[in-house]
Amino acid sequence: MKTQPFKEKILDTAPGGPMLAALLGTMLGLPVVLGAVNAIRGQEAVGAMVVLVEVACIVALSGLFVVNPNEGRVIQLFGRYVGTAREPGLRWANPFFSKRAVSLRLRSFESAKLKVNDLDGNPIEIAAIIAWKVIDTAEACFQVDDYQAFVAVQAESAVRNLATSYSYDAHDAGKPSLRSHTETIAVELKRELDARLVTAGVEIVEARISHLAYAPEIAQAMLQRQQAGAIIAARALIVEGAVGMVEMALAKLAERQVVSLDDERKAQMVSNLLVVLCGERATQPVVNTGTLYS
Repeated sequence: MKTQPFKEKILDTAPGGPMLAALLGTMLGLPVVLGAVNAIRGQEAVGAMVVLVEVACIVALSGLFVVNPNEGRVIQLFGRYVGTAREPGLRWANPFFSKRAVSLRLRSFESAKLKVNDLDGNPIEIAAIIAWKVIDTAEACFQVDDYQAFVAVQAESAVRNLATSYSYDAHDAGKPSLRSHTETIAVELKRELDARLVTAGVEIVEARISHLAYAPEIAQAMLQRQQAGAIIAARALIVEGAVGMVEMALAKLAERQVVSLDDERKAQMVSNLLVVLCGERATQPVVNTGTLYS
């Protein structure tokens, strides 16, 4: 959806200090003018002139305005955009200009905790912290009705869309997920927010996930699944190490000719070593007073 573009243009305004001094000097110097003109034209002419000068000075004083640091003043004349004053300090412009202050400071907020389904369909809770600032005052004022509310709504929409595009946990190696690839997710969230807010004159400085959890109704089941996955991974590592140790033991025995083992005795030895190395509890030794075959 395209609207008429508004781009900021800097308006050069007059310094307010000299203008204030000139106007006050004029108003305070009226008694002197009054005495000089009174001798030439008469009292009625002097009175009318004094009133006109005072009215003109009062109207001109309304053209004074203050621009704070990191602030812009959007200036309009009867609804038409004239420009933006960014020079800080006391400034003066046409008294008939309307002047709207727009903060250019860095702002941040945390979105509400949203309950959405991730890519796998699991309900999760997610929230993000967004840091942003206005970079184009004209677009911020004229492209959207309320740019602050617009940022909040678009941030919520972007977080929802992000959550549905990724899984909470990665099931495939190298595939990004919300929990394991925080930097990738932050970059993607910032990119989407920039695309949504570019027409509102807003720049996203940083966007990061601040809260991420499974929804309460499945949190316990997902915790058990994570624990099971961790146990399986640990067991696989233990078995891999145990097999390597058994291979090394058999190789060392054969190399040093400590004992000669047939296939059946090797199988029995491998079985015993694997039980010792892979068992969760300490093994109980058994003294064999016979032989393997009797």
